[in-house]
Amino acid sequence: MRGCLRRSKASGFTMIEIMIVMVILVAVLAIGAPIAFAVTYFATKNFQTATWVLVAASALALVVGYAVERRFAPLPLITGLFALVFGLLTVFTHDDLFVKLKLTVQNGLLAVVLLGSIPLKKYPFKALLGSALRVNDAAWRTLTLRYGLYFLAVALLNEVFRSPEAVTAVWHALGLETPNPNDVWTSFRGVLWIAASLFGLSQVPLIMKNMIKDEEPGPISPDTGL
Repeated sequence: MRGCLRRSKASGFTMIEIMIVMVILVAVLAIGAPIAFAVTYFATKNFQTATWVLVAASALALVVGYAVERRFAPLPLITGLFALVFGLLTVFTHDDLFVKLKLTVQNGLLAVVLLGSIPLKKYPFKALLGSALRVNDAAWRTLTLRYGLYFLAVALLNEVFRSPEAVTAVWHALGLETPNPNDVWTSFRGVLWIAASLFGLSQVPLIMKNMIKDEEPGPISPDTGL
């Protein structure tokens, strides 16, 4: 412990402070990919260019994450690979369907795995996060159900917002003019990132109530937008 608190002569920071900064850097890069995509799209109105930025930012987040932790964390790896595969499909086919479909496929699969594991009394979150978050099985079961339903809701909503026909129908039903489908979907991604963050924070009371040891809890954030 003393070694961790000892300050580096070169930087003037303790090892713990350096590790905290590196973890924050990884988190910023992870959420930065969808933000960079949105900013690029609204600045250029070019979906292809924005997708290239998404692919590059997702790859950078994976590389930095591995450099910091010396391993690929399971959930960021899953979302990062989905972003790379579907992003590259959009880039090379010039069809924005793939990058939009990514949210449906990724969240739909996660929902099936999580909700399907409940009757079997198997909790994938416990296998992925059990070493970092120690809560009882009742809490893992509740978290699994909540996140399963969350991922299912995201998949279903994405099917609405990625469809130009569905978006046009909704806008006309509200008495609004026909929108640009890409504008709507990109805005939906931004709202989804905020919703994911709030949803993760809302799980803190459950985690605090069911922790096995007196540890500092943290929210489990779902896919933040890759």
